[in-house]
Amino acid sequence: MPLGTVRRRSRDVPAPGTARRGGSRRGAVLARLGAASAAHARLVVAVWLVLNAAAAALVPGLLQRLSPPPLELRGSVSAEAAALIARSFPHQGDEQLVLAFDSATLRSRDPRYQRAVAAVVEALHARPDIGGLQPLPSPAQVNPHHAYVMAGVHGDERARQRNLPGQIATAARAARDASGGTVTVTLVGVSPVFAELIRADLDDLRRMELVTVPLILLLLVVGLGAAGAVAVPLLVAGGAGLLSLGVLALGGAAIGIDSTLLTATVTICLALGLDYCLLILLRYRQGRREGSGPREAAAHAVATAGSTVCWCATIIMITAACMLIIPAPAVLSMALAAVLAAFLTLTAALTLAPALLVLLDRRLEPTRRLWRARRDDRPPAWLRIAGHLMRRPGRYALAAALLLLLAAVPALDLRLGLHFDRHTLARTGVGHGLAQMEDDHLANLTLLALPHAPGTGPVDPSALTAALERDPRVTMTGAIDNGRDLTLVTIAGRGAPDSTDAADLVRDIGRTAQESLPAGQRVLMTGAAAMLAEVYDEMRGRAWQVIALVLLASFVLLLITFRSLLIPLKAIAMNLLSVGATLGLVTLCFQGTGSTGDINAAVPLLALTVVFGLSMDYEVFLVHRIAEHYRRTGDNTAAVLHGLRHTARPITLAAAIIAVTFAGLLFTHRHDFQQAGFAVAVAIIIDATLIRMVLVPALMRLLGHRNWWLPRPLARLLPPLRPVDGPPTG
Repeated sequence: MPLGTVRRRSRDVPAPGTARRGGSRRGAVLARLGAASAAHARLVVAVWLVLNAAAAALVPGLLQRLSPPPLELRGSVSAEAAALIARSFPHQGDEQLVLAFDSATLRSRDPRYQRAVAAVVEALHARPDIGGLQPLPSPAQVNPHHAYVMAGVHGDERARQRNLPGQIATAARAARDASGGTVTVTLVGVSPVFAELIRADLDDLRRMELVTVPLILLLLVVGLGAAGAVAVPLLVAGGAGLLSLGVLALGGAAIGIDSTLLTATVTICLALGLDYCLLILLRYRQGRREGSGPREAAAHAVATAGSTVCWCATIIMITAACMLIIPAPAVLSMALAAVLAAFLTLTAALTLAPALLVLLDRRLEPTRRLWRARRDDRPPAWLRIAGHLMRRPGRYALAAALLLLLAAVPALDLRLGLHFDRHTLARTGVGHGLAQMEDDHLANLTLLALPHAPGTGPVDPSALTAALERDPRVTMTGAIDNGRDLTLVTIAGRGAPDSTDAADLVRDIGRTAQESLPAGQRVLMTGAAAMLAEVYDEMRGRAWQVIALVLLASFVLLLITFRSLLIPLKAIAMNLLSVGATLGLVTLCFQGTGSTGDINAAVPLLALTVVFGLSMDYEVFLVHRIAEHYRRTGDNTAAVLHGLRHTARPITLAAAIIAVTFAGLLFTHRHDFQQAGFAVAVAIIIDATLIRMVLVPALMRLLGHRNWWLPRPLARLLPPLRPVDGPPTG
């Protein structure tokens, strides 16, 4: 029995060439939007110019207010401990920084060295943003040319970042004047580290644009072959990206905008803006070739390709929003960046793109081919390969699946972590100071807040400190009480605060405190190592919730889009294969390299959400074309070939552009950006080649009419199919 005959007998799916009533609502709305944008093209462009001019005026203020990526989890134990210490020990400040002194010629006991330390302490103590300053005891391992003083810094995160340059200048000037330049001083802590990362992020963003924009331009010229066709996606992506900066600038007046959010938003806007505009542009050119007028072609392109773009942006926004359940600041930044970028690029694609297409209509078709036309009537090589795939779908599907599974094998040894980016900090003063403290086993400072009721006397920490001093990983302990309601214990440990050993030590300190202190005594812990350990544990603990939400959201959206049970299940399985292969390649290329040797814990979450959403773009785009043809003809094999014929070029071009855009992050200095950029670029390449061009068509050929199977009870709950628009294309 022909597949088309079986298809027509399905009660819940319309016969070829028909559709249910009411399914055209979204298409009609988009068609009217496209027609209105095309009819008032100059007005639409003028509005976007005004919005972009306003955004450009706000950008300098955004860069000045840019804050570091927060490390502290809101409502966490470490946040509570830090607030309690700041309130009960005002001289400790809202953050504790360390003054790291060094001299190439003088020892720390030399009178000139001591005068320099005293001068720095006096100069900083005169500043209103500095609380108490206290020398840190020197463990035996400390280099005799080094000395350390802890400084309490007042103010919230923005204020600390704003005051930091003045504090550094004050300390450096006092040390230079008192020692004749023989003693140097560096301010080390979370705020100084992230201040350097902000500076590096902005430099890297400019460097990335210098590399990626020319490559993207070259790809567009080769792929589209016309000046107007190249200009439209660039203007749409640029307009959305600049508007996103304006939105971030307005948001920065109320909430902190960090450099990670800025970099991610600009990168995703550029990638999605080019991707979405390309789909609409190619549909518009097809309509013009078939004889439609500019406005009619624009309306039809927005109604058809724009509908696909709407679903793609919706999937990205929903999958990215799934990350919002993790309160880790870095994860929240990525989620907000993806949601904002997807919304703004969708808006630009549905309004600015049709307006530009009409205005640049005469410049959209190539006037001269960049390659010679074929002299015979044979189909191109890739289409002959697709025909071969249709005849042997099982072999192709098995080979592609095995290749992806092989690439995923290294992910079984994936090691995750959260670290300061040493490569970025290597040439900075704070990086030198941090390395100095790590060599002296003082970088890992942890503060224990032991609250007690007023009038009950201080908590006796002697048993705790004695137990900790027996631990070879601990190099220093000290305890003070404010005489009212809080005892504070300071602990220095070996190694870096962002190392696995430091995280293990923090957990062991917590257990030792519970065993050594009286029953019921509250123990609140803070410090860089404690905060990083909290963030890492939170990300690991909620990862499965994020995965479940992403899979559920993707399944529901694809179920509604295609009214099929097997297509969303198949898409999820293939995307999991793609993500697994991506993580395997990330492990193979990055694990064991750099200063940490592991993979940033946010990268798998990025792969499972943002990459998952991006991968659905091509799933929706390809299967929409297959479904359109199948609903007209009932011929499954012809529909698959039709989908490949009309989507291979835009998918390949769009995927290449997105891959180049995210690969630009490889030119940054931060390892977490490099890993994230590599992960997205590789995932998109895998998705556009092995998944969309091999696995999807092979499996759809094997499943035949079963692709569109939907149980009748479920069919009654879903909205009807969108009707097929216009005559068959191609």
